Amino acid sequence: MLITIPDVLTPEQVTQCRQALDKAQWVDGKVTAGYQSAMAKNNMQVAEGDPIARQIGELIVGALSRNALFTSAALPLHVFPPLFNRYAGGQSFGTHVDNAIRQVPGTPHRIRTDLSATLYLSNPDEYDGGELCVEDTYGVKSVKLNAGQMVLYPATSLHHVRPVTRGARVSSFFWLQSMVRDDGQRSLLFDLDLAIQRLSRDHPEHPSAVQLTGVYHNLLRQWAEL
Repeated sequence: MLITIPDVLTPEQVTQCRQALDKAQWVDGKVTAGYQSAMAKNNMQVAEGDPIARQIGELIVGALSRNALFTSAALPLHVFPPLFNRYAGGQSFGTHVDNAIRQVPGTPHRIRTDLSATLYLSNPDEYDGGELCVEDTYGVKSVKLNAGQMVLYPATSLHHVRPVTRGARVSSFFWLQSMVRDDGQRSLLFDLDLAIQRLSRDHPEHPSAVQLTGVYHNLLRQWAEL
């Protein structure tokens, strides 16, 4: 399930992030790549220990906690501290799959990467190329969003970033461990949640809304891992 989350950040917050990132320490993006990913990865990344990355990451996590669509789609249990990358001058990231387990820097904690997220901090007219291409059972989906928008997709997916041939593509990327490990189960819960919301909005007194809400929570109770 690939989902676009609109308006994660306001235009003012995007500007704040970009101005801060201009002052950050940028390093070779291979520092966070696994063995196979390192062979395909060609970009720049803000150093994980940079206080600017920590500050902006907290802003992003706070914005996500207030985003109902994100919560419904991801059912997040743990969010990996957001990282930041930049593609320019023909840089790209070849086809790869994300590591299954990530250690949270500076802590003994690990998270299982059920979902991958890319939050765009550049608008499409600022650069050419740079599409995120995600492979699933229905083919390859190409994603290029406005600044402040985010795409969420299963971390099990093969994906790549096409070369940026003009300008610079700046974004935040990170992973999530969901309360519901299985992508198919998460998709069913997401569809059911959206249907309940529409029913409650269009027919607020309909008794089926309560019944379906019960079904949703009983399925979540059955599938959730805490």
